[in-house]
Parts: sequence; structure tokens; C-alpha cells
Amino acid sequence: MMSELKYWLGFNIVKGVGPAKVQALLDFYGELSAAWVAPEHELMRIGLDKRSLKALRAARERLDLDAEMAKIEAAGIQLLTWHMPEYPSYLKETPTPPPLIYVAGELLEVDQFAVAVVGTRRLTSYGRQVTKDLVTGLVHSGVTVVSGLARGIDAVAHQTAVSLDGRTIGVLGSGLDCIYPAEHRSLAKEITRGKGALISEYALGVRPEAKNFPPRNRIISGMSLGVIVVEAGERSGALITTNFALEQDRDVFAVPGNINSPVSKGPNQLIQQGAKLVTSVDDVLEELNLHMVAEKTAVQLALPESNEEVALYAHLSAQPVHIDELSRAAGLPSHEVSSTLTLMELKGMVQQVGGMNYVLCREPESVYEIKSEAKDTDTDNIIEENE
Repeated sequence: MMSELKYWLGFNIVKGVGPAKVQALLDFYGELSAAWVAPEHELMRIGLDKRSLKALRAARERLDLDAEMAKIEAAGIQLLTWHMPEYPSYLKETPTPPPLIYVAGELLEVDQFAVAVVGTRRLTSYGRQVTKDLVTGLVHSGVTVVSGLARGIDAVAHQTAVSLDGRTIGVLGSGLDCIYPAEHRSLAKEITRGKGALISEYALGVRPEAKNFPPRNRIISGMSLGVIVVEAGERSGALITTNFALEQDRDVFAVPGNINSPVSKGPNQLIQQGAKLVTSVDDVLEELNLHMVAEKTAVQLALPESNEEVALYAHLSAQPVHIDELSRAAGLPSHEVSSTLTLMELKGMVQQVGGMNYVLCREPESVYEIKSEAKDTDTDNIIEENE
């Protein structure tokens, strides 16, 4: 697959070859390596137009695919295609998933439990506080927070998740080496060095252009179980994200706001149209059955280590068990049981509930399964309505 991967990279760089055309090439040739060297008359019959063929011809002439792959590796970036098990499963299910995504940081299985938090760049103090409150609740419930790394609501969502040591994913409308806006470069580094990732469908070197952001928004919603709009004007790109969410059969949530505030017109309108009104994070967690995600995660992270812990763990549950009964059931002396339970308490595995009775803090069974740079000022006015 590694030798084939460079051809996915090559076609990703060719303008005009999107998901539908990549699928057509795969259906005909089986592998993109064969399509890369195929004659133009044959490619035209498959569906590539003259403009795409011209771009492919130019790419074949100027690109050294091995050198491009070396750049990717040197930058510490991972490439994921449709065919790889690491490719986000929910994104793959959408109508137009990107054939190739670039990943900085790390995507984990737990990221299937993700919620997008989006909104205006011109947030109010109300929007800032609501975003912090919602993201805090999501992080404490073990939910990954997805957003677009833009100014305003996006930035507050990412920053709050990072400050709480939670997982967050930023989806870019540019190459991963062209962080926009520039003042978010340090935030981007915090995300990739901590518990999170940056992803993009755009090749390295691609600048942030207005046309890139609507497609970017489909990935934000596609990575998520639902989308929360905190504040947004009537022409905000956040509303584009909700349109994609509906196409992808995702839940849309909106935070009600002041009817006289321009940045509350978007969410208020969404509520009128049937979006789920959000007054607290519980509204989101209940709708998506995400209340137990944190408990599932905690069980995976805090498993018994020593033989004594394993023996006691087997006899603990959500029902209180007396220390003497644990001693008999596990076949361990009382003093060993007492010291081991103390260590397990410190790890957050068990809790004493009075009268020397103990319970597991987390119950594994009670889990919901859920089926050369241009200046930024040059692009601010172009991108404004799409963020």
C-alpha cells in the first residue's frame, strides 16, 4: 500500500479530480498507479474532462512523487485513504468523503465520539462563555471536540478542550503547513502535541482561499455525530456546516440568543427550522446517547495491574461489596485487600461507599454503543463570510 499511496497523493494534487472521479478511476483500473500512467483518451472516456487532463499532464511532468512523500514524512504528517482502517469511519460514510486526508497529530478510535462546535468569528461575551461551558461538559464526558481552527467560536472551542487536556480536532481549509489565521499557529502546535489532531484534504502548500472553506465544513460535520452552532450571522459559514450535517444525517443543535443580536440570528433561525435547542451540554449528550462515553473511556484507561488488583476487580461491580467478603472471594489476606483497595481508590478504580463497602467507579457494561507566505490580512476579507 505504501508504494500505491504516492499515487493517491499525486491525484490529490491534481485540480479537478475529486471523490467521484477518483472512485471512477478505481472502478476502472483497480489501482491509482495504473490510472497515473494511463493514456489520456482512455481517461477521457472514464470521465476526466480536458481541464483535469491538462492538470494531470502538468502534474506528471513536474511532480516527483517520491520526493513529495519524503516531504510528508519529514513534516511528521500521516496520509490516510478511504481504504485504510485508520480513516475516520463516520467521515467515510458521508456522500463525498475526501479520498485522501493529511493528519498532523493522531486520530484515535475514541474520536468516533465527536461533536462539532462552530460559529462566528465575531463572538460576544455570551458566545464565549457558552462555548466554554459546552466544551467543558463535552470534554468531561469523554467527547472529542471538532472545529475549524478559525477565529472566534472555533478558537475558544479548541482552546478550552486543550486547557482541560481533552481531545480536539481542527479541520483546515488549507494545507497543514499553512495555518490560518497565523496567530493560531501556537494553538495548532498545542493540539498536535497534546490530545488531538489537525486534518485537511488539501496538499501541503495550499493557501487558505474562500473556495476551500465550504468543502472543509463538510469534513467538520462528517467527523462528528452532531454539530452545535453557538453564535452565527445569517451568512456565516457555520450555517453551511449545518447544511452538510443534514445531508449527512447528523444532528444539528443551536444555542438560543438575543433576538436583537446579529450573531444570534443564525442559531435562532435554525431552532425555528427544527434544530435542537441547547441550554446545557446535557441536551446534546442525551440526544446523542453520549452520557456514558466518559465511563467507557475511564474503564479502558484504569484497568487492574497487579495480581491483587486483578483478583479484587473480578469481584467488584456497581453493587457494594464488604471488604471481608472481598477477602474471602479473592482468597487474599485482609491487610493485602485493604492496601490494594487504597491504591485502587487513588487510581479512581474503586470507591468506598461507607461501612467498608466498595464499588467500581466505572461499570464497563453500562456503555452506550453509537451505531513564502502571504500576509493573513490579504485573505481576511476574502474568507470572512465562509468562517
